[in-house]
Amino acid sequence: MTPATSQRQLDVRPLAPRERHPLIFSTFGALAVGQAMELVNDHDPKPLYYQFQAEMPGAFSWDYLEEGPETWRVAITRLAPGQAKGTCCGSCGGS
Repeated sequence: MTPATSQRQLDVRPLAPRERHPLIFSTFGALAVGQAMELVNDHDPKPLYYQFQAEMPGAFSWDYLEEGPETWRVAITRLAPGQAKGTCCGSCGGS
């Protein structure tokens, strides 16, 4: 795989709930633009999606790979600024 398409799997099921989000965000923060991480969880991580939206609008894409009932898998990809549709924050001078 090339760096632009490589994907890292992060299985947070064995971790205590309070440890999950910090690890997920630090793993995402280490990704280069175009890289993805595959999150594996024991419940729908929809609250995490909303946290990503609030903290990093337009910086990621979120694609469900598996939706329960026991395992959820989500590909979270780091996007270049302005790459996401309709999510420009305006800080880059674009419209």
